[in-house]
Amino acid sequence: MKSKQVKKPSATAGRKGRPLRVLLVDDSVHDAEIMVQHLESIGYDVHHQRVYNAVTMEEALGREQWGLVLCDYSLPSFDVVAAIELLKKKKLDLPFIVVSGNVGEKVAVEVMKAGAHDFIVKDNLTRLAPAIDRELREAQVRAQRAADLEKLFYLAAIVDSTGEAIFSQNMNGIITTWNAGARQLFGYAEAEAVGQSVFIIIPEHLRAPTLEIFEDLRHGKSIENFETVRVRKDGLAVDVYMAISPIKDAAGQLMGASSIAYDITERKKIEEERTKMIQQLNETLSKVRTLSGLLPICASCKKIRDDKGYWQKLETFVHEHSNAEFSHSMCPDCMEKLYPDFAKPKE
Repeated sequence: MKSKQVKKPSATAGRKGRPLRVLLVDDSVHDAEIMVQHLESIGYDVHHQRVYNAVTMEEALGREQWGLVLCDYSLPSFDVVAAIELLKKKKLDLPFIVVSGNVGEKVAVEVMKAGAHDFIVKDNLTRLAPAIDRELREAQVRAQRAADLEKLFYLAAIVDSTGEAIFSQNMNGIITTWNAGARQLFGYAEAEAVGQSVFIIIPEHLRAPTLEIFEDLRHGKSIENFETVRVRKDGLAVDVYMAISPIKDAAGQLMGASSIAYDITERKKIEEERTKMIQQLNETLSKVRTLSGLLPICASCKKIRDDKGYWQKLETFVHEHSNAEFSHSMCPDCMEKLYPDFAKPKE
């Protein structure tokens, strides 16, 4: 019984019908056609344009988006270095492969130093397909890395421009990042804070709870937001609302913690003033209730007995239990009784 033959995958299996947008920098129409035919023969669905100098290349780059540049080394009024510089000017990071005659190893090295990604000899195009596949993958990785970096810069700009204090520390409690909000809240410049222990902003009596927070983070416990006190560079205490979150690497390993501190000094001040006002109001209401209740009053001298059992003059009692002030006067009946000569005659 014959053993079953395993069919090897075709060399074009991974590229069959795969679109490829190629900008050919070549002054030879014939060579450009051969290049396109070769790319189609290995499975690519090729869309291409041939350019031969700086003007036509710049027009092509401005008109369409390209995935790859294949450039001849020898051009009458153009060269590889100029073509690469034009890509840099346009801020385009495209795979750039030089496809040319056998020009020698020294020239090939110079071309690579100029920024080309590979050098292929026209007489032997077997390396072209693997080179294209590799450079397209690398270009995708570079594009993703650039996008991630741009996102990182964008997030960093947001973090630095926000009014809240945002900083991070490693698991040893050493500050690793420090935004403008942290500088404004705590008074330390970034250069002064980064590399220092986070204890520079934590009062001594609160350092033990901070160590407990780091221990909880090591054990994967979540940290609830909390109010606490921190210390500024000038030594003044500041009331803050803290939010602490773990920082993990791509593998999920704990690297440190990020902290967001909100200054609640003004809010605490308002709360204290409100509490004080409510307390004063309750005291005032208590005094009013004292005056509005049943008050023992002497039938003879008219003194009033307070809640401690002491007898006080009416004006003294009222003065102590309200904001009322007394002025001495005399009613008409008493005036007539005591000073009849000065009393007005009744009508």
